[in-house]
Amino acid sequence: MEKFEISVAVNDHNEHFEIRDYMHHDDEKCKYEIFKDGQFIGSLEPDNHKSLHICKDPGLVPANTLHLIAEQLEGYNI
Repeated sequence: MEKFEISVAVNDHNEHFEIRDYMHHDDEKCKYEIFKDGQFIGSLEPDNHKSLHICKDPGLVPANTLHLIAEQLEGYNI
């Protein structure tokens, strides 16, 4: 597992998130888990075209925030 941080603009201010990348993930675990201040807020999974989709969403942040994080990760080509 690799950890790194990203920031995305949400409602005109930057929010910071920790991303945990499970490089050797399997079907039982999503590839990317997202945390804010140590709390799990969602996870993302790539499809066959490497576009990221929400895998788990406990509803702690708006879905739009998870989509912004997905767009930023896709921009990194990871």
